[in-house]
Amino acid sequence: MTTTKPSKSFWIISIIAVIWNLMGIFAFMGQAFMSSTMLAELPAEQVELIRSTPQWLTGIFAIATVTGLIGSILLILRRKSATTLFFISVIGVLIQMGYSFFATEALQIYGVVQGLAMPLMVIIIAAYLYFFSKKSAKKGYLD
Repeated sequence: MTTTKPSKSFWIISIIAVIWNLMGIFAFMGQAFMSSTMLAELPAEQVELIRSTPQWLTGIFAIATVTGLIGSILLILRRKSATTLFFISVIGVLIQMGYSFFATEALQIYGVVQGLAMPLMVIIIAAYLYFFSKKSAKKGYLD
């Protein structure tokens, strides 16, 4: 076990990380399992974008969100393996968002907030959690 007691900010960030990644799981589930009724309520361009999403990209989305959530839980449990899972999550997020930015018309279809600001925020938070876990391991907070 580690002997270094984590700071209060470590616990706050770790709890927020779990909540954030749970929201990611819900976003994934909402997108991956969207009902035809829900699709019918969307503009045609959004429906086409959703339907044209390759299955491999949906798999990457799943990997990014699940590894992010498990990494967050491991962070609370003070395990060094959180860093590895956050790294996998960041790679998944970069692939997913890179595809969205460069291979689709997501920005034009969703607009600046949902098509640019939100994806950038996801990238920044995923990267932050990775570097936060590395720093926490260096400080002796993680086993």
